[in-house]
Amino acid sequence: MSNTLLIKRFLPYYKKYKWILLLDLFCATLTTVCDLVLPLIVRFITNTAINSFASLTVEIILKLGFIYLLLRIIDGIANYFMADIGHVMGAQIETDMRRDLFGHLQKLSFSFYSDTKIGQLMSRITTDLFDVTEFAHHCPEEFFIAGLKIGVSFIILANINIWLTLIIFAALPVMIFTTTYFRRRMRTAFKRSRVQTGEINAQVEDNLLGIRVVKSFANENIEEIKFAEGNRKFLEIKKLTYRYMAGFQTTTRLFDGLMYLLVVVFGGIFMINGTIDPGDYIAYLMYVTTLLTSIRRIVEFAEQFQRGMTGFERFIEILDEPTEYENQTNEVELTNVVGDISFEDVSFQYNDGEDEVLSHIDITVKAGENIAIVGPSGSGKTTLCHLIPRFYNVTSGRILIDHQDIQTLTLHSLRSQVGVVQQDVYLFSGTVYENIIYGKEDANRESVIQAAKHAGAHEFIEKLPNGYDTHIGERGIKLSGGQKQRISIARVFLKNPPILILDEATSALDNESERIVQNSLKKLTQGRTTFTIAHRLTTIKNADSIIVLTEDGIVEKGSHAKLISEEGVYYDLYQMYQELDELNEVF
Repeated sequence: MSNTLLIKRFLPYYKKYKWILLLDLFCATLTTVCDLVLPLIVRFITNTAINSFASLTVEIILKLGFIYLLLRIIDGIANYFMADIGHVMGAQIETDMRRDLFGHLQKLSFSFYSDTKIGQLMSRITTDLFDVTEFAHHCPEEFFIAGLKIGVSFIILANINIWLTLIIFAALPVMIFTTTYFRRRMRTAFKRSRVQTGEINAQVEDNLLGIRVVKSFANENIEEIKFAEGNRKFLEIKKLTYRYMAGFQTTTRLFDGLMYLLVVVFGGIFMINGTIDPGDYIAYLMYVTTLLTSIRRIVEFAEQFQRGMTGFERFIEILDEPTEYENQTNEVELTNVVGDISFEDVSFQYNDGEDEVLSHIDITVKAGENIAIVGPSGSGKTTLCHLIPRFYNVTSGRILIDHQDIQTLTLHSLRSQVGVVQQDVYLFSGTVYENIIYGKEDANRESVIQAAKHAGAHEFIEKLPNGYDTHIGERGIKLSGGQKQRISIARVFLKNPPILILDEATSALDNESERIVQNSLKKLTQGRTTFTIAHRLTTIKNADSIIVLTEDGIVEKGSHAKLISEEGVYYDLYQMYQELDELNEVF
């Protein structure tokens, strides 16, 4: 994106703090006045001393000194405000942006997260926005001060000697054109650096989350080699960044010397010719110093500016990602759910051009029925169930709940009526109580305990060091697999949804844990429309109906007894899993 477009997108964040910004710019004006007045004072004293030394009295010098002291006091107060309140404004803008980005991330679809590394997102919400504080504060301030100094200096110097002024200022466009070359390349290098930072974050996150796997295979050296490669790429990008920075800074220093050279040579010639006075000559040197100081600050700020623009561009890239809630009109609330569900000619593919995962699926489920979905891996069992709460939207066809198309329902009301128990349980870092009440934030403690009892979790929770207030560590690391699963079931009990999805909820558990969890799930499914994705087919024999899903779609449907008698796909799968269960019992 161009800097102009990015700045236009950034400006609305100043609206909330416009009075602070205006006061900051006013203070910047006061500090600029002090810098611009000093050369005029020196010019006046010098010319007066040369032309009429007797008229230069101590009283005049003291008055000028007092004026300058007063300006310096004002400058100090103004500078303090700029350094304090101005920076706070930048931090507030950064906070607002981080809030907007996090809020937007909550609304993005499953498809987005399927294609995006979490480490990259972490980099954008933290590292990328760190530079925004300085950028938000200094960007308007530095450019305002530089513009003010350059504009006022030009007017003052033009009144002294227009030709020398034009000669000096003629160098500025050449300087701007030359430094733009390096500035653009700095911007590209900074963005590559940010991307690689995200890659490193993603790699570290992946390694640390899987550290037990790494250690169990004694693959620490392999991980170190992989990390070293990413780290090396980061170093190469940094080297390129500093090369462009060096070129940028060297160019500005050369132009510094060129402008002083112009004043010394042409100013000296004009003074010899009597076109300017010695005091004017000194004033020119001082104003050129002021100009170059302003330009140097802009140059120094250019790196910060590019970092800020790069971070903001990456921020905008995420903010422009379409959310689940876009393009939804005339949505209605889903209330008083009975639980009838219908799939009508439903097809689904993840992305355009890819093969369909599901094709022309028709299913009718009555309220309170328990439907089991079985089939080989990759047949789309989980995807089928994820279409119900609209984790993904159907490609064609429609899904109805109580005869209402789910595409016409608000996502919040739809998902509040659906409970999901997954194989891969995710518990948040915190206490047992905090994880269970996540199912219904307005529940009281008695309701949480009752949900835990229904899930068969109350007994083991009571034995924990602090009971329900025990911290369970990151992702519930202090609990066993069966304990984590029972807490997740308690969470769904508390939510009390009329529609339930069990996604291989017991496949990763040992036999004893599976027995306990199955008893909890039996209680949970009572009176609810339930979709059970089964790994162990022996656990779904009592389902009201079993759907056999393959790459060819639904190939069989019926009760356990009916499908066994037909000796088709389900019969073969059941025999295979029964043999595996027997082997597991032996070992």
